[in-house]
Amino acid sequence: MGKSKKDDRQIIGYLRVSTEDQDLEKFKADIRAYANSKDFGKVSFVQEKVSGYKTSWKDRKVKTLIDELRHGDIIITPEMTRLGRSTLEVLEVLEAMKNKGIAVYSVKENYQLNGDDMQSKMMSTMLSMFAEMERHYNSVRTKEGLRAARAKGKLLGRPKGPGKSKLDIHREEIVALLSNGSTKKYVADRYSTTAANLQNWLKKNKIKIDLN
Repeated sequence: MGKSKKDDRQIIGYLRVSTEDQDLEKFKADIRAYANSKDFGKVSFVQEKVSGYKTSWKDRKVKTLIDELRHGDIIITPEMTRLGRSTLEVLEVLEAMKNKGIAVYSVKENYQLNGDDMQSKMMSTMLSMFAEMERHYNSVRTKEGLRAARAKGKLLGRPKGPGKSKLDIHREEIVALLSNGSTKKYVADRYSTTAANLQNWLKKNKIKIDLN
C-alpha cells in the first residue's frame, strides 16, 4: 500500500536558539509531546542559532525551510516569538507560511494556523492586516522621525570612514526614530540587536538624543 497524504507530510520542530537557552532538550521534548497529542507522527528538528549580523528573517534558515516545505507540511515551534526577532518578523514569517500552505503550531500559546478551523481562518485574516499595519506604522514613524530630527538640526547620514557596526548604515533612521520618541528597545528590535548594543553604539558615535 502507498503512503497516505498524511503519512507523506513533513513534521518539523523549529528551534531558534540563543546563548541564553540552557535546555534545548526540554524544548524538543515539549514539541514531541505536542506532536504526539495531535497524532502528527515523527518530528524532525531544524535548529538555528541567533546571529546579530543577519538583520532579516529572509537571510536565515527559517526562510530556506519555508522554501523547501510543501503545502500540508507542519512546523511546530516552542512559542511564536521563536519565529522572529520582532513582532513584524514573526508576522511576516507566519504570513509566508500561510501563503505556502504550511500549518504552524506553537506549544506555549497553543495557537494553530492550519486553515482547518475558525481560529485559523481568523488568524489568517488578522495576520495579513497586522503585518500591513506594522509596516505602515514603521514607515510613518521613520518619516516623522526624520522630519523631527532635521527640524532640530541633527547631523544625519553615515559617518565618514569604514563602518564597524551593522548599525552604521541605519544611522539616519536610528537618530530619527529616537528623536521622535521611539524607545531604545523598539529601535534595537527593529535592527535586530539588543538595547545594550544600541546604547554602546550611540555612546561610541557620540550621538546624544535631545527629547526636549
